[in-house]
Amino acid sequence: MRVGYARVSTDDQTRDLQRDALKRAKCKEIYEEHASGKKTARPQLEACLKSLRDGDTLIVWRLDRLGRSLGTSST
Repeated sequence: MRVGYARVSTDDQTRDLQRDALKRAKCKEIYEEHASGKKTARPQLEACLKSLRDGDTLIVWRLDRLGRSLGTSST
């Protein structure tokens, strides 16, 4: 199943363009939220990731919708 995630970070942005693209990509479920990419608490993203099962595909309009930047960690 294809699962979509859409996020806007400012009040003047709209999710319409993202939502339309995710529908065209045939996403069965679409999770949406208004949150900064810098925020660590994004309940809709967390719910989206928890809903994924083996064989599912996560679809985002652009990679920056998942987060502002990728951090590195040392192990």
